[in-house]
Amino acid sequence: MNDRQENGIERAEQTLVDNGKDAIRIRTPALSSEDARQTYKVIEASLRELWEVVDNLSAVLPPRPTYYRVTIFGSSRMNPGDQLYEDVKRLSAELALMGCDIVTGGGPGLMQAANEGEHEGDILKRTYSIGLNVELPHEQESNPYVEKLYHHGTFFSRLHHFVQLSSAFVVMGGGIGTTLEAMLVWQLIQVDHLRNRPLVFVGEQWKALVEWGRTYWLTGNPDLADPEDLEIPNCVDTVDEAVHVIRRNLEDWASEAV
Repeated sequence: MNDRQENGIERAEQTLVDNGKDAIRIRTPALSSEDARQTYKVIEASLRELWEVVDNLSAVLPPRPTYYRVTIFGSSRMNPGDQLYEDVKRLSAELALMGCDIVTGGGPGLMQAANEGEHEGDILKRTYSIGLNVELPHEQESNPYVEKLYHHGTFFSRLHHFVQLSSAFVVMGGGIGTTLEAMLVWQLIQVDHLRNRPLVFVGEQWKALVEWGRTYWLTGNPDLADPEDLEIPNCVDTVDEAVHVIRRNLEDWASEAV
């Protein structure tokens, strides 16, 4: 028996007392640089195979949803009493009265306004207020109006869940996170991964974004997008106009079930 084997046996034979029971404690040496590289290669290959599985599963189209659900995106920084907060609450209440489930990020601000509006508008008790929360150093607590809550560890899975759940999307005033959500849905519609699901931009902020796209994407040198791509978002000024867009799509959606 060589020194290395003896040392290994000695390490394996070391014991500690845990609640009166003996347990073997084996000291594992740190991985060498080469072992660490090989381990990473195995993890990387496994992740590629996992992504292939996810892609294959995503290619399977879900059945026609039983419920019409509207996702409302917007800033977490608004408070009750702010004009935009009250507008979103009224928007959501109108949609709930029409029979639409409401989906948000489940947090404060305009997310809370949307969930609260569903609570007020669901006088027939037939819709749900859904929240898709994400783990953050802040803004982790769900608002009190969420009836069905999902937790996500990453923005990626959360965004995918928004898309899977929703029949329509309304984008209210917001910052970087809201813009990310809006642009993701815009692109998915552009590449035909989403069909017959309206994207509604409410307010001057988003009209300015679309005009920015016209200025910098449609230069002719060459164009960075097609002109019809800029027509994908339904740009409106008020929540009443947003309700009108959703109502028309809801009627089409309902007629397809007949």
